[in-house]
Amino acid sequence: MRKPYRKVVVGGTFDRLHLGHKALLRKAFEVGKYVYVGLTSDEMIRNKPYADKILPYELRLADLLKFFEVNGYTNYRVIKINTAIGFADKIKSLEAIVVSEETYKGALIVNRAREEKGLKPLDIVTIKLVKSRIGSKISSTLIRAGLIDPFGNPLKKKD
Repeated sequence: MRKPYRKVVVGGTFDRLHLGHKALLRKAFEVGKYVYVGLTSDEMIRNKPYADKILPYELRLADLLKFFEVNGYTNYRVIKINTAIGFADKIKSLEAIVVSEETYKGALIVNRAREEKGLKPLDIVTIKLVKSRIGSKISSTLIRAGLIDPFGNPLKKKD
């Protein structure tokens, strides 16, 4: 199957790799021949909810690499990022950015930064949020809070 883009970018913290992350990453590999993955640095995540429970960069990277290996993905590069824009305003040959409905505004910020540097804006490929079994989206925050597992199943409260 022919992929619509040569080079795409996707980014995130990818803590507790869950079904939503996997859907996002699968979409990136589905539409791009080569995928650049921006993985947030430990410094960048200090103000996130339950930041003290976020896995360190090296563990998050290992989880990503394992996911790529299991799925047979080989055409990628993971780059540590320290800002929301990361490297997306520096690589001229990027053609698209893959985001969720929730992170769509981030893609607009990336495109503004690219245009300010004279680069072509990226096509924005958006996926729907993956819902948990408790009704809300599957998120690392809910997993870190002990409310759901990475598959979106509710966790039993410990007495």
